[in-house]
Amino acid sequence: MALDGIVISSLVDELDTNITGGRITKIAQPEKDELLLTIKRSTQDENGKTVRSTKRLTISVNPSLPLIYLTDTNKTSPLTAPTFCMVLRKHLNNCGIISVSQMGLERVIKFELEHLNEMGDLCKKFLYVELMGKHSNIIFCDDNNKIIDSIKHISLLVSSVREVLPGREYFIPDTQHKYDPFSITEEEFINNVLSKPLPLSKAVYTSITGFSPLMANELIYRASLSEKNNTQELSDMEKLHLYRNFSEMMNDISEKKFTPLIAFKDSMPAEFTSLELSMYEKDDAYTIKSCDTVSSMLFDYYATKEVMSRINQKSADLRKITNTLLERNYKKYDLQTKQLKDTEKRDKYKVYGELLTTYGYELKGGEKKLTCENYYTGKEITIPLDETKSAVDNAKKYFDKYAKLKRTFEALNIQIAETKEEIEHLESISNSLDIARQDSDLTAIKRELSDCGYIKKHHEKNKGSKNTGKSKPLHYISSDGFDMYVGKNNYQNDELTFKIATGNDWWFHAKASAGSHVIVKTEGKELPDRTFEEAARLAAHYSKACEQGKAEIDYIQKKHIKKPNGSKPGFVVYYTNYSMTISTDITGIQEVTE
Repeated sequence: MALDGIVISSLVDELDTNITGGRITKIAQPEKDELLLTIKRSTQDENGKTVRSTKRLTISVNPSLPLIYLTDTNKTSPLTAPTFCMVLRKHLNNCGIISVSQMGLERVIKFELEHLNEMGDLCKKFLYVELMGKHSNIIFCDDNNKIIDSIKHISLLVSSVREVLPGREYFIPDTQHKYDPFSITEEEFINNVLSKPLPLSKAVYTSITGFSPLMANELIYRASLSEKNNTQELSDMEKLHLYRNFSEMMNDISEKKFTPLIAFKDSMPAEFTSLELSMYEKDDAYTIKSCDTVSSMLFDYYATKEVMSRINQKSADLRKITNTLLERNYKKYDLQTKQLKDTEKRDKYKVYGELLTTYGYELKGGEKKLTCENYYTGKEITIPLDETKSAVDNAKKYFDKYAKLKRTFEALNIQIAETKEEIEHLESISNSLDIARQDSDLTAIKRELSDCGYIKKHHEKNKGSKNTGKSKPLHYISSDGFDMYVGKNNYQNDELTFKIATGNDWWFHAKASAGSHVIVKTEGKELPDRTFEEAARLAAHYSKACEQGKAEIDYIQKKHIKKPNGSKPGFVVYYTNYSMTISTDITGIQEVTE
């Protein structure tokens, strides 16, 4: 989800309320594509008292994450300020903020600034923040909209549409030829936007400025239509109804009726916007979280996304190691299974040897086969012979083949069991990587890989990893008030099952699939059916069976769970368990955040 014009509109309203009338007292450039402005402001309260406040405004035009929000967090700046930062300090030191505005519903924020020049004359300047993905930029202009400098210089070699260089005139390129949503007429909306032979959602967001696919879908939902509908399928009444819903949405934006919110799917932030998302209200897969401000919405959304992105990057090496080991063991298992199948003929060679021992006296020498009765089945059998060997030697040859295949069979059974156990263990580590949320989770997984001999131990790194803290299991509360714990790795699984759980607590795990141990603390009470189902859903969700939508779950009281001596982390055995098949969806189950 990228910043769209509607979110920018709500953000501009928030900035105008909080920093207009203030003064920029400090300008820093912590990163090559990021500014941090410190703004001090004095206002009057209801009693006429002067209230002073300090705000920090972060402006990032990182191509992958363009963003602007108010924050309390400061950042360390480089000892030598970049050129753009020095230019801003020269012109805008202690300047006043006259207004913060948006240009139409474009993803452009305009700061109107006022300051005194070297001669003491009052001057006006403009700072434009363009939040347009890889084309994002911060552009500083004089009162005639001539560019003084920009955080990114764009020449004609880079863009044939617009140069962004000192001395050039500032303008917003109209490359997409979209309609301004504040001025579009009913006739233009129906005859032009809804005349394109496109899916309805695409026709809206490709024709109207400021609309993202998310808000186009929301508009269509409010009009009781489907985004999959084609524009040519709509009746005149449906087109008119869609336009009226569009007008109502634009009225909400004009009247600043913003409701910042984040839509979570499977406990992960999926979407954010500043208007109500009625299309998710009846969708159990989504949970809506309201935010106090647009800045807090953006910070929460991107902070969570950034953490997960960082965890995925940090776990890449561990994933590669685990996947390589898994592929190797899959191939080994297939080869061993094929070799085991080849040993199935061992009993045939034993019978050949026994029959040759019994009927070999009939042979005179030089025969290529012996046909006799198989006294095990009562049927006639033909035994191939080596004509250069006697009956005794032929029998010995078959007995030797039998003995060799029998040894191979016994060895392969042991090896296959070991390989299967290795695969199950590696799949459990792979599952742990899938559900890792923090650096401490990765540290525990790395320690397990090291302890089990999959990777070499690095003592210095292990010492440094202590600062990441101890990885803790996930904690949920059932609808009936019971504590439910989910292990995020095999060490946690062992700790939950054999240290935290007591005899009458219940244990849940996905059947024949790598997954987390789930423990429900009973506190000596009987568990209601609903708690059994919710714990089973957690076990299904935090397993390799999650993508299937449903999973079979084994559950049993902890006192019946055993851990064999010398077994790998997370490995347990149990008998006489109960089972249920349940959904992997955990929407509605309350997670406890600590």
